[in-house]
Amino acid sequence: MEDPRKHQVSLRGASAREISRDALLEKVFQEREHRNYARKAASASIYIQKVWRSYNETRKVAIKFQDEWECLVKNPAEFMTGELISSRVLRPFIFFIKCLSIRRQKILPRELKCTQTCFGILLESINSTDSKKNICSLIVATTELRRTSMYQMQMLISLCSFILSECDTSSAGSQDIVVLTSLALRLLVVLTDLKNWKIANDENIKEADAAVKNLVTFMGSCRSGLYASLRRYISRLDVCFSPKLKSIVQTDDKFLISASAITIAIRPFSLTTFNMADCSKFEVHSAADQFCLYLLTIPWLTQRLPAVLLPALKHKSTLSPCFQLLLISKDKIVRKMSDIDQSCMDCSLNVVPPVGWALANIIALTAGSENDFLHSGALNQGLEYASYVHVVTILADNLLAWLHNAGWEKVNQNLEGNYGAYEPPVSMQENNTASASLKTSFIDLFRPVSQQWHLKMLLEISKAYAHTDETKILSPNNLESMENLRLLDIAYFYSYMLRIFAAFNPMIGPFPVLNMLSFTPGFLGNLWGVLESSIFQGNRHTFEDANHSRSKGSGKKKKGIDKKLKQASSDGVGKWANVLQKLTGKSQVEDPFTLEQQRRIASVLNTLVYNGLSYSVGQQNASLMDSAIRCLHLIYERDCRHQFCPPALWLSPARRSRPPIAVAARTHEVLSANIRSEDAVIGHNMGSVITSMPHVFPFQERVQMFREFISMDKVSRKMAGEISGPGSRSIEIVIRRGHIVEDGFRQLNSLGSRLKSSIHVSFVSECGLPEAGLDYGGLSKEFLTDISKAAFAPEYGLFSQTSTSDRLLIPNAAARFLENGIQMIEFLGRVVGKALYEGILLDYSFSHVFVQKLLGRYSFLDELSTLDPELYRNVMYVKLYRRCSLCMPLDVYVEFKGLIEMHFLVDKTALHIDLIVGQELARCCYGKHYNGDVEELCLDFTVTEESFGKRHVIELKPGGKNVCVTNVNKMQYVHAMADYKLNRQILPFSNAFYRGLTDLISPSWLKLFNASEFNQLLSGGDHDIDVDDLRNNTRYTGGYSEGSRTVKLFWEVASDAPLWAAIGGSDVERLPSASTCYNTLKLPTYKRLSTLKAKLRYAINSNAGFELS
Repeated sequence: MEDPRKHQVSLRGASAREISRDALLEKVFQEREHRNYARKAASASIYIQKVWRSYNETRKVAIKFQDEWECLVKNPAEFMTGELISSRVLRPFIFFIKCLSIRRQKILPRELKCTQTCFGILLESINSTDSKKNICSLIVATTELRRTSMYQMQMLISLCSFILSECDTSSAGSQDIVVLTSLALRLLVVLTDLKNWKIANDENIKEADAAVKNLVTFMGSCRSGLYASLRRYISRLDVCFSPKLKSIVQTDDKFLISASAITIAIRPFSLTTFNMADCSKFEVHSAADQFCLYLLTIPWLTQRLPAVLLPALKHKSTLSPCFQLLLISKDKIVRKMSDIDQSCMDCSLNVVPPVGWALANIIALTAGSENDFLHSGALNQGLEYASYVHVVTILADNLLAWLHNAGWEKVNQNLEGNYGAYEPPVSMQENNTASASLKTSFIDLFRPVSQQWHLKMLLEISKAYAHTDETKILSPNNLESMENLRLLDIAYFYSYMLRIFAAFNPMIGPFPVLNMLSFTPGFLGNLWGVLESSIFQGNRHTFEDANHSRSKGSGKKKKGIDKKLKQASSDGVGKWANVLQKLTGKSQVEDPFTLEQQRRIASVLNTLVYNGLSYSVGQQNASLMDSAIRCLHLIYERDCRHQFCPPALWLSPARRSRPPIAVAARTHEVLSANIRSEDAVIGHNMGSVITSMPHVFPFQERVQMFREFISMDKVSRKMAGEISGPGSRSIEIVIRRGHIVEDGFRQLNSLGSRLKSSIHVSFVSECGLPEAGLDYGGLSKEFLTDISKAAFAPEYGLFSQTSTSDRLLIPNAAARFLENGIQMIEFLGRVVGKALYEGILLDYSFSHVFVQKLLGRYSFLDELSTLDPELYRNVMYVKLYRRCSLCMPLDVYVEFKGLIEMHFLVDKTALHIDLIVGQELARCCYGKHYNGDVEELCLDFTVTEESFGKRHVIELKPGGKNVCVTNVNKMQYVHAMADYKLNRQILPFSNAFYRGLTDLISPSWLKLFNASEFNQLLSGGDHDIDVDDLRNNTRYTGGYSEGSRTVKLFWEVASDAPLWAAIGGSDVERLPSASTCYNTLKLPTYKRLSTLKAKLRYAINSNAGFELS
């Protein structure tokens, strides 16, 4: 049966196929779009047909004109006048060559031949003395002929520029285009030089001169395309790094083309007059603009051109307008540089941007010679050197910004083989070695900057601007700042050079520039004087006055600080940041500062950093604070090695305003936790004082902070369930008295950080019987002191003592050959960590060199004397060797050197002292001009170590056993030997010890102390026992009182110092005993002083456990 609804009819007459309103609108919209698309497609097809028909018809007409033109030029008699050459030769030629060659960006052989013919006709006409035959006569004729002729000349300039861009002298079969290019440039040279216009006379000289200037102006504009074409041509030339090859005078076509091209490139500069005070008259598309964009950005510009052509580019008439333009329109020019077509530059601009090549070429042109731009020793004469410094600073700033945005650090890591998430450009992936070589050759262009003559000349020039205020911070766009050259500008200049050297040469870094700055007499001292004047605003207070100035009201102090921070612009902050960075260089200098100046620097930096952190400097001053903190750390570490500042200097900034110990400790822990997290961004604020400069807190307060950290750690462990009650989770160990180190290592080494829990020790006597003592803290303390006494003893072989008088502990180099030697040293790190964690003092101190490694710091040559004085004397002897040992024994030499060193109260570099010693010894022995040969000592770059009867030869550098020590490399040998002894040799042991130590003690806690303070924290310092303090804090029980006869006898005996220094002895009965767990002395009732003294001595000397109880 059929469905009755199938034949239902709509009563309103609607169709069964009716669609919804939305569907209808969508359908209408699609149909409208389809009609619009059809109309656009029809219009586009019509336009394409129109363009094609136009191109096709134009091409047919051009070919027709070319055929007629070729027939015409076969009979030169038909165009003997200038007007006929213009109308019948030049006009059709420009039409068909533009249609057939320029638009297609290719010169075919037929057009090449036509161009040669036309240029020949034009040169013959221009060289004619007959005004009727000379085409140049049209330019000084009627207005209509002048306009037509000028247009034709401009088209010829554009055509010659196009031909130059197509010239490739390095490709085979390019002789025809080379000949044509030579002819075209010859035509340009003739056209743009009034001296070559044979028709010029007294009557038309003004019109002719104006016409030539118009042509030269057009040639220097972007419409001619000359500089873009010249860029393409020079970029195809070979790069020559050999000064000898560059100095050879060439006479081939390539040289002639290059010479002509440079001639016409600098010709527009003869018309340029530019005044910085009225820069509005300077054309936007000027020759200087084109020169900066297209020529200065060519990679290795000075290496591609013959040496004889460089003086033209280096002349002040060429460079000065470029400098002035870059100073005025720096943002616009740099933006244009980034948009330059880089297709013809291979990978040079992928590794180094155009602004980088502009910077390198400017330095090479300004500070280089024609034959060897790296070692000229002079700046260009006549240049505005203030403009040079400011231009280099501007370009260097943009280069570093590009490096930052491009993730340059990741590029360096990939080039060195450290693969990360960054993927370098394709060209760099194909040949990373070539890219690294390109960077190295790029930084070679900056070598004049690292020469001392360069800095000295800039300093000499800056004296002419001595009237300017060095402490005044000027805006970079201020005309006064552009026209002046101050010492701060030079410092700013070199700060950028340091960063560029570090970025492009990670292996050597900025050390060439740093060494040069350090060895330039007076530079750093004068720089500090300017900085000091700026800080104190001309008032030369002593460093004590500067420190005591903080004692004034905090409100006034904060107001002054905020005012100074607001006054410092971002440019000024950057300058001071880079000034401070130069003060942190580690290169050895020859006394740039006096002792008083060094103290003032330390005082100023200490106060500056503390105030900056206390008042939370903004992000705009972050670079200043980072540099100041880095410099402060280096100075403080140097003072810790060889003190030259009074201790009060480091404490003075926080003398009245430091936070409470508990607050500082908790803030330190929060900041340390944030620093450890990868996504945290930590600013400079009051809370970071304890992490950045803990030395402003007295040592006693830092010790309290250390104990507070441990208390907080114990609380956190308790909250985590690691400590749930007394005796819970304690570690039970059994220790044999005769095998204390082995038993401790076997039972505790694997615990790691769980060693923070309590240890319950049960001793087994040497007889094999368990001792009766119960451990309530005293036995574990005894265990830690006894195991450290046994393990750190030189006889055990893990540690040895330095040869200095204080006999400090240092890891034994032979420990690596012991069974589990490295693991044992790691275990001892945990033992020391446990002692520090529990507040137990150990009667040992480590060498400062070893502690420096635990604190993550590098040791320098001057610290070798604290580790091995004899080795230090020997390497210094090698350093100063003058054959004087024949006349002066080594011990006499050492004594002589010691007398000189006594006059130096601060950490002077060895270089300065040794320089004096070497001069004196040489003068005493053989006269001041004699130099011995250290090769006579028969040394090589190896060190020999002996352990367990075997000799081990270690090379100080790869292949060192085959490298003899000579006068040339002896400094390298001295520092390599010091580096091995101070850093490389003990590094495996210090790393192992550090791993064990940090299982219990956080590294951030250790950074509260320097090396000396760490030893004092561990051992309590080298202080005598304070008997009076002990007596005042003693409580009496068991019937004793302070007035008891036995107690009085005891304190009389206790005051006898030799009693506390006694060692050794044997066991007896009825002697005094002690409960070390409760710090209790059990003293029998002795009636006689002699008996009490004898019994106490015997008990101490017995060194027994519980057998005497």
